Amino acid sequence: MRTVVLGDRPHELDELIERRRATGADRYDEVWKGEYHMAPAPRHGHALVDNAIAVLLTPAAAAVGLFGSGPFNLGEPGDYRVPDRGFHRSRSNDAWLATAAIVVEIVSPDDETWEKLPFYAARDVDEVVIIDPSRRAVTWMERDDRRFRQVERSTLLGIDVGDLADHIDWPPAD
Repeated sequence: MRTVVLGDRPHELDELIERRRATGADRYDEVWKGEYHMAPAPRHGHALVDNAIAVLLTPAAAAVGLFGSGPFNLGEPGDYRVPDRGFHRSRSNDAWLATAAIVVEIVSPDDETWEKLPFYAARDVDEVVIIDPSRRAVTWMERDDRRFRQVERSTLLGIDVGDLADHIDWPPAD
């Protein structure tokens, strides 16, 4: 469901955003060029896939000097995305990260994963991994100039996409 509020933002919306912040419900919310996107918390199957990806990718990432993280703010306060997982060239305590070596997005129903690709390209993310639990599919994308193209093997990690998909303990289908 998409809701668009035209004109000045009503105070009720500000109150809702503040309640979400106070309770932590805004963890996956994003701001796209000043436009607030409220994202629901992911399903349990999403968390299972995220955990499997962390277990499967972290050793390869560490072997090439990358540091893994869970969700993080990629961008700046007025324009950012919150990927499910990232692998970074350095450790940081910053609230906002300019880029990542690898971003992992796990598709949820009605989410905007694919629409994030131009943003990630503009932010110089090298590779994007898109995991779709409903299709039990992994798509690995590599930045080629300012766009992403699909690849069968990660240049950074040397991981084969088919092998990765075969090793994910997929959650039950809906």
